[in-house]
Amino acid sequence: MLAFRLFIMLLGLLLGWAAGHALAAGMSDPELGRVNTLSLMLAGALAALLLAPRAERLAAQSLARFRRWYAGLSPRTVAAATCGLIVALLLSVLLGNLLRGVPFYTWIGSVVVTLVLAAFFVSFAVRHAEAFGLLAFPQVRRQPGSKLLDSNVLIDGRILELSRSGFLEGELVVPGFVLRELQVLADHSDPQKRTRGKRGLNVLEELRQVRPLRIEDWDDPQLPNVDDKLVRLARETGGKLLTNDGNLGKIARLHGLEVLSLHALAVALRPQVQAGDRLTITVTKSGQQQGQGVGYLEDGTMVVVEDGLKFRGKATRVLVVNNVQTNVGRMIFAKVEKSDAA
Repeated sequence: MLAFRLFIMLLGLLLGWAAGHALAAGMSDPELGRVNTLSLMLAGALAALLLAPRAERLAAQSLARFRRWYAGLSPRTVAAATCGLIVALLLSVLLGNLLRGVPFYTWIGSVVVTLVLAAFFVSFAVRHAEAFGLLAFPQVRRQPGSKLLDSNVLIDGRILELSRSGFLEGELVVPGFVLRELQVLADHSDPQKRTRGKRGLNVLEELRQVRPLRIEDWDDPQLPNVDDKLVRLARETGGKLLTNDGNLGKIARLHGLEVLSLHALAVALRPQVQAGDRLTITVTKSGQQQGQGVGYLEDGTMVVVEDGLKFRGKATRVLVVNNVQTNVGRMIFAKVEKSDAA
């Protein structure tokens, strides 16, 4: 940032020169005026040198905010604003020719008319940016019910069973840049990354046999990484983002996108009762093996209690040993706590 500090010092010199020139204009001694001008220029340069670090930090923060704002711009919004500005400029030229015969009408009035027209048409066009989608580049097909797949979801592999079960509705969309990311991983020299990339490609091949997939050949070279491209593509298509990346999910939600996470789904479907939990069960009948007692939770889940038949009809504290998911439902195996067994 040496160039920025030199620019600040040059600005201080110019401000000192301007102040000295204005001060010398009212003095009768030109030599004293030149000395004062040189002193003010030196003072301005030194003051600028002292303020340069703070100005540098403010400039860096402003530049970072501008980059975030620019990265979040939609091509439709840019196209709409451009069309609105073009209409405003054409109308300002037309009105300027019509009003030039009006008394007291000068170029200042023409600038004011142009600014008013630009403010109206640009804001109107941005509010109706969807109508300018055909003018935006790159163009993508809008599919509000689609699911955009991130590379980590494909490497995870659980989406395959979720699709087979029929719970994942809507069109599945794989962006072209995600495919290229998996290909780069599959060809990587690092064995671990190479394994992850090949797994993602294999899952994608199996997923294509389970249900139709659409490859969206969209890309924006101006965006630096895959996450930014996914957010932009989701905004353009109106689809939902399917990812396991927590940070990407937070950024996408800040942009008003809907995010689906397989990790969050797995947590939501995790059994409420785990091994080591303690329950209070009323044994109602005998089990298949000798001495076993059977009770039920409020949701109807069967609890098989080892040596629990002797507590039949009584509320008994049990310790969960295992939790098994079967084709007919969930089954919990438990044993009587020592305090109750005594």
